[in-house]
Amino acid sequence: MTTPRDPALASPPPARRRRTFGVYIGRFEPPHQAHLLVMLEALQSVQKLIVVIGSARAARNTKNPFTAEERQDLIAAMLRGAGVARSRVLFVHVRDYFYNESLWLSEVQRGVAEYTRGSSDVALIGHLKDESSYYLRSFPAWEFIPTHVVSPLSATDVRRAYFEDRLEDVRGMVPPTVHSFLETFRQGSDYAELRAEYDYLREYRAAWATAPYPPVFVTADAVITRSGHVLVVRRAGRPGRGRLAMPGGFLETHETLLACCVREAHEETGLSEAVHLAGQLRAQAVFDYPDRSLRGRTVTHAFHFDLGIGQLPTLRAASDAAEAFWMPLSDALAGPDLFFEDHHAIIEHFLMRG
Repeated sequence: MTTPRDPALASPPPARRRRTFGVYIGRFEPPHQAHLLVMLEALQSVQKLIVVIGSARAARNTKNPFTAEERQDLIAAMLRGAGVARSRVLFVHVRDYFYNESLWLSEVQRGVAEYTRGSSDVALIGHLKDESSYYLRSFPAWEFIPTHVVSPLSATDVRRAYFEDRLEDVRGMVPPTVHSFLETFRQGSDYAELRAEYDYLREYRAAWATAPYPPVFVTADAVITRSGHVLVVRRAGRPGRGRLAMPGGFLETHETLLACCVREAHEETGLSEAVHLAGQLRAQAVFDYPDRSLRGRTVTHAFHFDLGIGQLPTLRAASDAAEAFWMPLSDALAGPDLFFEDHHAIIEHFLMRG
């Protein structure tokens, strides 16, 4: 497929006044041809395009396989290939805040403001296609410029073809620079692990495909703190092999949520039964972001146990954990890219409560 060229290089300026800044928000996992067309169209209406890359600082998984830095480089390269000067494109990286929309909005605003420096001459670029586009209504101070690019292509389609070895399909979906990166990435260990996880998740979901209703799984997770540390485990199996997580697991039919949480905490970490977790319960909350788990709809009930001050209890990894250890709170809060699914957000929820 021929790479589109920057329309601003060959066409007269559009009739509408050109805005100083445009903002285009997306995950770009990976950037594809429709993304490129939207950006080229936007650059006809704005002098500089600020590309906000979401799901930054997250662990690789089959939904978010590429780092924000990799995606930034790909977007810059595909625009350069279309004849766009690098100086016209700016980037902001934004974390996911599954349970605090205000934090996400403020991070977008702050990142954009670092470039606009008080200017109100800002437009938001996008297409109100479905519920995933709700955020386009969240920035009323910015003029909304709807894109005229209408395409059935989605990054989900690209990832599916990529992980199912339909490489010719991928070639037709992405610009040449992105395709070259994907071919190179496919030779590395990160791809091998992601591909194995993709196959695991596909089989996992297929096992429930014949259920009369879509299943909703219920889990319980433990946030255990003591002396400025939080207890974490390293997952031994898929999905999320090697990622850090809270100790926890699926609710059994005969137990309460609290009992499930306590049982899993002791089983996975080797924490002594003499440590009476239930007596140290400080808070609890339900975490039900619909897409929090790639396995399927999973609602977790998390419990915060504060063991106070003193020597850190001895641990011994057991059950399905490869490792259990006490992690300094500063390291845990600073490392969202180390954690499985939304576990960092859940730990952060309790620790930031004070």
